[in-house]
Amino acid sequence: MAKRVLVLNGPNLNLLGTREPDIYGSATLQDIETLCTTTGDSVGLSVDFRQSNHEGVLIDWIHEARGTADAILINPGALSHTSLAIHDALKGVGLPVAEVHISNIHQREAVRHHSFVSAVAFGVICGFGVTGYRLALLALAEKLK
Repeated sequence: MAKRVLVLNGPNLNLLGTREPDIYGSATLQDIETLCTTTGDSVGLSVDFRQSNHEGVLIDWIHEARGTADAILINPGALSHTSLAIHDALKGVGLPVAEVHISNIHQREAVRHHSFVSAVAFGVICGFGVTGYRLALLALAEKLK
């Protein structure tokens, strides 16, 4: 049976493809979902791909993952830098977490240099564009073996 990975995307990622393409590229969230599904299939992972602009919805999905997923891949967007609640939820469910950022958060505004999520993630990928999702799924597949 395929291992299950919940892929969560935070606020404003629904605007990918049109939002600041000089920072985030031209790929849409649908393109990323296709990339994740294809990558997951190739390494024996079942991918459940979701996006919300609402912190509470993301937290509810994280809690739900305790019974429906084997790992979480998350791009929390700007909530990375502000949400202790997402940190606590991820820590509380006890699943392996991979954190992804399309841009290199360390080359951006100082407020983006710290991520509350990084402290609970076994790995963080940033700055490789949407390829970071593929790399994170490959890492999760290895982690879940």
